[in-house]
Amino acid sequence: MSEKRYVLNPSPFIVPTTDGKLIEEHVGGASTGTSAYSLAHMVAPPHWSEPHQTPTFDEFTIVVRGRKQFEIDGDVVELQAGQALLIKGGARVRYSNPFDAECEYWSICVPAFSPDTVHREAE
Repeated sequence: MSEKRYVLNPSPFIVPTTDGKLIEEHVGGASTGTSAYSLAHMVAPPHWSEPHQTPTFDEFTIVVRGRKQFEIDGDVVELQAGQALLIKGGARVRYSNPFDAECEYWSICVPAFSPDTVHREAE
């Protein structure tokens, strides 16, 4: 019998966080062992933010509900529901939700997200 040409992931890997953000990795290193790309569903609580980072991967973000703010190499960009953004690897970025409502979004990283390649700055 030949090797299966698909990977079924019946439930996402829930990334442990301490800041109230929900991160569900559906495809990637932690959930399916995939290193070429990752796919995660996230919900950022109101007034959430994380430190600046300079990832080596490209990251696509699609906002489903709410708004999300990005600081990218000194520029401030705001996404609303239905909008998408590509941030190329090597950009210095800070993700936040400074607004009063949750922000739900999907993120695709190429290659896959990895704690070793996100390069978060200390707060």
